[in-house]
Amino acid sequence: MYITKRAMQVMVNSLLTMLFISCLACTQDEQNEEDVIKDPAPVRIDLPSNFPPVVYDLGSNPVTQEGIELGKKIFYDTRLSRNNTISCGFCHQQQTAFTHHGHDVSHGIDDKLGRRNSLPIQNLLFYKTFFWDGGVHNLDLVALNAITNAVEMDENVPHILAKLENDAAYKKMFKAAFKSEEITSTKFLQALSQFLATMISANSTYDMYIRKERGVTLSESELKGLELFKQKCAGCHATDLFTDQTYRNNGFSSPADLGRDSGREEITLNPEDRGKFKVPSLRNVEYTAPYMHNGKLQTLEEVLNFYSSGVHETPTLDSLLRSEEKPGIQLTATEKQNIIAFLKTLTDEQYVGDRKFSEF
Repeated sequence: MYITKRAMQVMVNSLLTMLFISCLACTQDEQNEEDVIKDPAPVRIDLPSNFPPVVYDLGSNPVTQEGIELGKKIFYDTRLSRNNTISCGFCHQQQTAFTHHGHDVSHGIDDKLGRRNSLPIQNLLFYKTFFWDGGVHNLDLVALNAITNAVEMDENVPHILAKLENDAAYKKMFKAAFKSEEITSTKFLQALSQFLATMISANSTYDMYIRKERGVTLSESELKGLELFKQKCAGCHATDLFTDQTYRNNGFSSPADLGRDSGREEITLNPEDRGKFKVPSLRNVEYTAPYMHNGKLQTLEEVLNFYSSGVHETPTLDSLLRSEEKPGIQLTATEKQNIIAFLKTLTDEQYVGDRKFSEF
C-alpha cells in the first residue's frame, strides 16, 4: 500500500499529539498524587492498669506518629529561646528522668537562675495541674510558662513561629502532622503535648511487682520500706503516680524563705496557701536529685533526715506533719534505710533509657 508524504506527516503529528496528551496526563496524575494529603498515622497510648484515669483530653488532640515526631523536634529545638540557646530538653535531660541534674534551680537564658528546681517530666497525661505552684491547668499550655519566663527562655510564641516558618523541614512536618503547612500556635503546642503524652513511666520493679509479673519480687528491706511508706508517706504521695496532686506546706521553708517564695499563695492570693507547693511524684526519684522545690537537699538520706528532725513549724504546716512531740515524721535509722530501698524500686530504667525520647 502506498502512503503519501502528506498522509505520513498527518500520522506522525497525530502520534505526537497523543504522546503529548499522554505525558500531560501522567504529569497531572503525579501532581495530583503529590497534592494528596495523607492522614497522620494514629498511635495508641498504652495506659497502665494501676494508674488513675487520664486527665488530658486525647480526643481533642489525637496522638499520631507524625505529631509525636514534630513534638519531639520542637522539644529539642533551641530556637524556642530568645537567643537560640535553650530548648525544653536543656532543663529536662533524659538521663536524670528529664530533670536539670546538678542544678538546685534551673539555669536558663544567659545563664540566669530561676527560683525553683526543675520537675521531672513523666505521666503528664494524668495530671490536673502543673508546676510547683499549679499555675497551669492544661498540658497544652505548659510550654508557654518556660518560653515566656524572663530567666528561662525569654521568648514569645509569635517570634518562635516566625523562626519555624523559615524552615522548610518544619513546614513539611506540620503538613504531615496536621494536613496543612500553616504553622500556628495551637498546632505548635498540640504537637508538644503529643510527644509528652507518650512519656509514660510505668515499668519499674515496683510496677512489675504490683502487676505480679513472673519472677519479680521485692527484697525484705524493700517490702519493709513499702509498708513504712504506706504508713508514713502515702498520705501525700498517693496512688501509683506517687502524688495526690495537692499543694501542701511540708515545713521545708523557714519564715525567711517564705518571704522569697510563698509557693501556691502566689497563684491563689490566699494566705492559707502560703508555703504550699505541689506534692511531687516519687517515680524515678533515685535519678531526680536535688530535691524539694528549691533543690536544697542532695540525697534521699537528707530528705528523710529533714522529715524526721528538720520540719519548720509555720501557720500553714500540713496537718499530717503535726504531732504532739514535734513536727515531722518520726523515723529510726533502719526505717529510713528501708524506705530508701523501696523508693529505688520506683526507678524505671526502660523509661530513662528509651531511645524514642532521645534527641538523637
